[in-house]
Amino acid sequence: MPERFDSAMESLTRNDGRGADLAQPFVDALPVHGASVSTLGTLLGTGTVSATDQQAARIDELQFDLGEGPCWDAMLAAAPVLEPDIRNSPGRVWPAFSEAIRSENIGAIFAFPLVVGPLHLGAVDLYCSTPQGLSAADTQRSEALSAVVGRLVLRRALAQLDQPESLDPNDPFFRRTLHQATGMVLAQLNIPPDDARLVIQAHAFATSRPVQAVAEDILARRLDFSVSDSSTGGPHD
Repeated sequence: MPERFDSAMESLTRNDGRGADLAQPFVDALPVHGASVSTLGTLLGTGTVSATDQQAARIDELQFDLGEGPCWDAMLAAAPVLEPDIRNSPGRVWPAFSEAIRSENIGAIFAFPLVVGPLHLGAVDLYCSTPQGLSAADTQRSEALSAVVGRLVLRRALAQLDQPESLDPNDPFFRRTLHQATGMVLAQLNIPPDDARLVIQAHAFATSRPVQAVAEDILARRLDFSVSDSSTGGPHD
């Protein structure tokens, strides 16, 4: 199992994740039958990014349509939702979703949040056709894979955007301002530098503002990403 996990992680990080299948590594590394990766909420919209099979995609669609289920809870709480016997002995009941999956070939569901700093992006859903649990080690592996996938989902979304800047990104002043702002966000959230820059870029996208303007607000302390409400992850203006 450790070798399968290492191989799955390598498939996600090879070439900075360009072209990587985001769902299949979970099935390759873990004792589950299918997986899906989805974005949820207003930042990136709600939809399936990747799914290993039709059943995995179906689980996503049910939760999107009904507005409830393990993926929503995992994303909002930024914590795993583990249901090893979701039909016979559920840990929690979702009125519409729990009823909807009675006709589906699902015995267990495990949902893991996609989170980058204060940004709650979506969730990974893992399913088994029969009831079974995840060991503590497999839960940790799922969380590690989800952390990598969360960054890749955000990077891909931002790469598809055309965000005009107030200054040329090659201008030394722009680079210095963004570098200093990245350092402040890093300290506020205790996250790696790459994640801190993603948080700045995502905030610029969400507020329809240039990255330069957001960086300047951070340096002037008009914008603080310190997390006080983990359910929303919003910055303080």
